[in-house]
Amino acid sequence: MSIFEQLSSYDHEQVVFCRDESVGLKAIIAVHNTTLGPALGGTRMLDYPSEADAVRDVLRLSRGMTYKAAVAGLDLGGGKAVIIGDPTTKTEQMFRSFGRFIGTLGGRYITAEDMNTTVEDMGNIRRETRWVTGSEAAHGGSGDPSPVTAWGVFHGIRACLEVTYGSPDVSGRTVVIQGVGNVGYWLAKYLHEAGAKLSYADVSSRRLTRVVDAFGGKVLEGDEFYRAEADVLAPCAIGGIINTRTIPMLRAPIIAGGANNQLDDERRDGEALTQRNISYAPDYVINAGGLINVYSELKSYGREKAMQDAANIFDTVKRVINKAKVEGSTTAMAANRVAEERLAAVQRLKRVWVPS
Repeated sequence: MSIFEQLSSYDHEQVVFCRDESVGLKAIIAVHNTTLGPALGGTRMLDYPSEADAVRDVLRLSRGMTYKAAVAGLDLGGGKAVIIGDPTTKTEQMFRSFGRFIGTLGGRYITAEDMNTTVEDMGNIRRETRWVTGSEAAHGGSGDPSPVTAWGVFHGIRACLEVTYGSPDVSGRTVVIQGVGNVGYWLAKYLHEAGAKLSYADVSSRRLTRVVDAFGGKVLEGDEFYRAEADVLAPCAIGGIINTRTIPMLRAPIIAGGANNQLDDERRDGEALTQRNISYAPDYVINAGGLINVYSELKSYGREKAMQDAANIFDTVKRVINKAKVEGSTTAMAANRVAEERLAAVQRLKRVWVPS
């Protein structure tokens, strides 16, 4: 499939390829939809197997940001960026160069932290452009969004528990977290403080040691995550992990975590989960706390307001699950319809509005 066919498939407005050989920068910025406002989404850095993989990732992620903002009720569009390369090789010069590319878009795309990028990286981008969020508070940013993202996921898990068990109480429930980096660590903290029983899976022994030392719990290896006898599986690492291979292993009645694009195929895997009566909290609904945080930064609302708004993800997740039940669809499809209905409504307003 050609790049233009992929753009048509995902219905993107714009894709920008960025190259600065002098600093080793190869990046892609994808602007999916700006109906609701400027496209906002993080920049991740990965050593992709191929450039085609990077293109597919940035297209899927940016589309997800459009839907995430729409369902969360934010006046933002969807965008995302990827830097192709080994994260251990990143430099100040690379991110400053990338910031200059972002600047050329004149505010159509605003970036933020994502996988393998940091508050410091956002600070380096800010040296070259104002179209960035999530840098250090001393430099005008809101800092690490992970606590807010995890807070939203925590309340999304509570919503799933209420729908499944009749109570949102986390105490005594068993939750298995896959990926205990920034978001996973904070999620473990909130769950631990609420009395949950925790287990973890991660490729990093250092991260596992850190979370077990802080909150207790046990470590799972390999496919033990999928086979775990738990109330909730919380994917908080890479996407595509719910697929034709792993779904037959699942024993938990709820999947609710912070990772993006958890379903390898949205329609196929969503239907398979529904057939097995597994409640799935669509990723871009439950992990919207990070976007809510940077939106609060743009509006100068502050962290306290961001945490309050992220807690409302409880109601949003319940709304989506109940909509799916009423319509006889998957939760992923129900969430998409919520987003598409808002986008269509705003598009209609723009078509009929005449300036005075």
